[in-house]
Amino acid sequence: MMAIRELKVCLLGDTGVGKSSIVCRFVQDHFDHNISPTIGASFMTKTVPCGNELHKFLIWDTAGQERFHSLAPMYYRGSAAAVIVYDITKQDSFHTLKKWVKELKEHGPENIVMAIAGNKCDLSDIREVPMKDAKEYAESIGAIVVETSAKNAVNIEELFQGISRQIPPLDPHENSNNGAIKLGRQTSQTAGLCFTIFLNLQLHLLSVNISKKWTEFAN
Repeated sequence: MMAIRELKVCLLGDTGVGKSSIVCRFVQDHFDHNISPTIGASFMTKTVPCGNELHKFLIWDTAGQERFHSLAPMYYRGSAAAVIVYDITKQDSFHTLKKWVKELKEHGPENIVMAIAGNKCDLSDIREVPMKDAKEYAESIGAIVVETSAKNAVNIEELFQGISRQIPPLDPHENSNNGAIKLGRQTSQTAGLCFTIFLNLQLHLLSVNISKKWTEFAN
């Protein structure tokens, strides 16, 4: 029976770069032209084979809006990998990507796998970020890099396959504390994490609403 590795993966990047579209294309093979901005974060899973293992990706798609930035550590903490997404047609989104990399290096897990995704490669005729720049930067930080198109399903599977290949295989002699589970077994860890993040998000939104109401009252 093949072991299932549960791998937490977070997606980071500016709003509008296509993080949610990448996840929807990977998990559901679907693209929505009118997808709504993510509020806080969304969660999806997909299990894929990798050698003698099955990798179950626990994917946290984070909101790109600045007001949700303070919540980001909850999503990248404990992650096996981070996908940092930029829009090849927006140079500013590539600058933001570098800020996320800096934050991950300072506060993220020590051995986190980093993957850089230059999304919207179907719009290469109006690109602002040369692939050469992305490759050179990725090489300098030891990251995977690939240009993707969630719209046209280009390199989406390859992005996550690249992450899988960077995950060290399990030692068959390790004990059950290595994070692997067998087919058919369930764990409450993910459910608990979902509830914790949901609660923190609600508290965050409540504090934003209270602040807004107080401003209105003061004026």
